[in-house]
Amino acid sequence: MSEDTQQKDQDLADEWAAALEEQGDDASAEENDPWAEALEEQAAAEAQQQKANPAPVAKLDDDGRTTRSDVDLDMVMDIPVTISMEIGRTRISIRNLLQLSQGSVVELDRLAGEPMDVLVNDTLIAHGEVVVVNDKFGIRLTDVISAAERIKKLR
Repeated sequence: MSEDTQQKDQDLADEWAAALEEQGDDASAEENDPWAEALEEQAAAEAQQQKANPAPVAKLDDDGRTTRSDVDLDMVMDIPVTISMEIGRTRISIRNLLQLSQGSVVELDRLAGEPMDVLVNDTLIAHGEVVVVNDKFGIRLTDVISAAERIKKLR
């Protein structure tokens, strides 16, 4: 080949290489830049928001209780919970359940005079005894389960 042909081939190869390089950069820039930009903006906004409003962290004392000054209880004060008193339980078959009628006696797993369970959202929080106040039943708490003990039972 002549030098002129070699030079033209080299120039053509250089042009193709430059064009392919530009196309590769443009394609990757078009594909990656919008997502990369959006992700960077989101990360920056989250970091800025976290710096401005860090999430409150409740500190626990030695008993596993939170210290009053670190917790904002106002936001949970209006959440409704179900409180129930349980005098006992038993397991019976459906056959025996269907045979129950007025006046039937169902034996429970508790002894007479044994304290009742006080449950909040089906979690045991205290024990107590039945009292009558103004012709209405109530319960006098005799033993309150500590928060640390309740947490231990969850594990």
